[in-house]
Amino acid sequence: MLKEIFKQAKPILETLEAEGHKAYFVGGCVRDLLLERPIKDIDITTSATPDMVQAIFPSVIPVGIEHGTVIVRHEKESYEVTTFRTEGSYSDSRRPDHVEFIHNIEKDLERRDFTINALAMDKTGRITDLFSGKSDLEQQIIRTVGNGKERFGEDALRIIRALRFSSQLGFQIEEETFTAMVACKSAIRDISVERITNEMERFFAGKHVSIGVNYLVKTAVHTVLPVFKDDPSLIGVIPHNMKPLLSFAEVIAFFHYQKPEIPIHEWTKEWKCSNRTKRLAIQLTEDIERYKRNGLNETVIYQLKEERFRAFTRLVDLLLHDKLSVTELRRLKQKMPIQSRDELAINGNDLLTLFPDKKPGVWVKHLLGEAEKAVITGKVNNQYRDVKEWLEWIQREID
Repeated sequence: MLKEIFKQAKPILETLEAEGHKAYFVGGCVRDLLLERPIKDIDITTSATPDMVQAIFPSVIPVGIEHGTVIVRHEKESYEVTTFRTEGSYSDSRRPDHVEFIHNIEKDLERRDFTINALAMDKTGRITDLFSGKSDLEQQIIRTVGNGKERFGEDALRIIRALRFSSQLGFQIEEETFTAMVACKSAIRDISVERITNEMERFFAGKHVSIGVNYLVKTAVHTVLPVFKDDPSLIGVIPHNMKPLLSFAEVIAFFHYQKPEIPIHEWTKEWKCSNRTKRLAIQLTEDIERYKRNGLNETVIYQLKEERFRAFTRLVDLLLHDKLSVTELRRLKQKMPIQSRDELAINGNDLLTLFPDKKPGVWVKHLLGEAEKAVITGKVNNQYRDVKEWLEWIQREID
């Protein structure tokens, strides 16, 4: 009996077969079905060429047509559909120099990275397993399809993918595969940093990240990664009981806290992170430092935004060994008299009216900051009259 997510995609297989083509669900979705893990994306492989797929379906996006991949839109969902293929050499250690479309799935599965990903399933739920992938799933083993050095030579990112799967699944890496990873790891230097960052973000988010870290150290792959290659001792700050960090901003904040001499902008530059990741890493670092100095006082709660609650609690647990509850943070946040400066009963224009002899300047921002601090710490009620009188008193003290 197919799960609902496969039933929704089943019409694509049926349509391809009705046109005389072979079609299967393939790769990670089949692996995760057998592992009873949540399935995010359904990938399909077929004997139909991309041109044929485009002719068959009314809504197709040609995302990687030269390599046999298109996106088929069906019932408002997107499905990656790739033609059975064999691949030439990988001169750029990323993509094959050429691909050849073929008509049998056996050769297509032969080119895949790991046995647990070289699984295909037809529309009835029957699984094609040519490389003992089901057995490796049962034994919780990560093993390359065929010769490990050849697979990693085709695309060295597969080395990091093996580490990522060990972190996500808690699987052991088979001995010959491990040996090939060590032998080929220098080729990681030739991979685009963006691809590495994407895999390592998922690596650190793995449920079994401590197992992944153990393999990261044993293979010494960290010595060819950005930032780590210049300071291999960084790996030593990771605790034995490492816990998942669900964004790369959290990862950067974690390492920066341990080694502040490596600035955040260096991390984000070397790993080619987005400005959003950089901002979040800085904000989380500031949140942690404030908490370390003051505990959960009013200022810490006020400046900690709700969208950072979960990341903050994970980092506090790892770095300071304190257990904080998101529910408790939310309760304390809701008790604050204001949630942002916009809710302050007085604004900059009010201050210019209150003090007509003063020219606009940084004093406005300073006084607003003082008012904000007084309100959130309970010194002053957030009422216009109360804040006005308090500010007038403060200004007299300054003058």
